[in-house]
Amino acid sequence: MPKITMSFQVIPFVEESRIYEVVDAAIEVVAQSGVTYEVGPLETAMEGEPETLWRIIREAQNACIQAGASRVLTNIKMDYVPSGSTIAEKIEKYRG
Repeated sequence: MPKITMSFQVIPFVEESRIYEVVDAAIEVVAQSGVTYEVGPLETAMEGEPETLWRIIREAQNACIQAGASRVLTNIKMDYVPSGSTIAEKIEKYRG
């Protein structure tokens, strides 16, 4: 199966002073996964096999819970192109 692009945003239910700390736990899951990714101001984009990316998102949600969130809302976007899709092809024209 070709690589796809998927992005997600976790919104952990924690006290405001801990939001970044808990979101960082989710991003660490992505960083340790080995997939190509890019952290943005509102979401993290990844590319890879669909099942791998779904697993990473589930693990990222669990990381938020383990870091103290009582609940996690997750927004997910997926770009499925049968021939494949990469982060670089979407943003390279915007990079200097």
